[in-house]
Amino acid sequence: MSDNISPAANNLRRRAQTVLWLAPLVVGAVLLLPTWAFAVFLGAAMLIAAWEWCGLAGIDGQAARRFYLAFIAATLAALWHWSESSWPPLLLASLIWWIGQSLTIPRIQRIEPVEGPRPLLLISGLLILASTWVALLSLHRIAELGPGLVFSLLILMATADSTAYFVGRRWGRTKLAPAVSPGKTRAGAYGALAGAALVGLFVAGWLGLAPLGVLFVVILCILVAMLSIIGDLYESLLKRRRQLKDSSRLLPGHGGLLDRIDSLTAAAPLYALGMTWALT
Repeated sequence: MSDNISPAANNLRRRAQTVLWLAPLVVGAVLLLPTWAFAVFLGAAMLIAAWEWCGLAGIDGQAARRFYLAFIAATLAALWHWSESSWPPLLLASLIWWIGQSLTIPRIQRIEPVEGPRPLLLISGLLILASTWVALLSLHRIAELGPGLVFSLLILMATADSTAYFVGRRWGRTKLAPAVSPGKTRAGAYGALAGAALVGLFVAGWLGLAPLGVLFVVILCILVAMLSIIGDLYESLLKRRRQLKDSSRLLPGHGGLLDRIDSLTAAAPLYALGMTWALT
């Protein structure tokens, strides 16, 4: 019977099986772990993502990859022990970098394949992964609300991704960035923003904000969803340059860890900065 299953159905089954164990693991870590343990859990995820990033940067040597992972780990450890006043500048630098990408990626008309190492990509990888780690921890450490805020960001990402998919399939005609990701449409992007606005309303209600605060959170969630699309497009750009379908085969049916968190890496810094400002 299993031999008659189509490749698409088999891939869907593998994706579902992966979600069944991955989602409880992530949600449990976010909601149940103290911040120091969550930092370790998240740091391990960033190291896995760093290993995959080396592939996108054309770094194939095992020794070079291990050195990069060690450097990432040392950076995260230093950020943990430094004064937390150093975290907002890092998040701001990452936000500025992503805004720059949002101005360039949609204009790309042609992608030329690249070969060999691209060491400069390791620098951007360090910024992206370190700022994602800091952003999630800066939310998680907020007294009483922290784990819920991180969870709300995950819900925001899932909602934006799902609404973009279904709206894009139903009404998508005009491509958003055809050279980078032919499957994404402008209608899908609008769907993602609408879904983000809805999540913003729920988050603001959970926080018990005044009307002006509700408006701020809704606008924040819309902007965060916009950047999440850029994060997805950026990783697609790097993979197309390397002629890769996935960043790795770590997660059956889903590809690599970077393929799952590409949107989050762009969205987390803005969400952390915005929520921290709104609450403090």
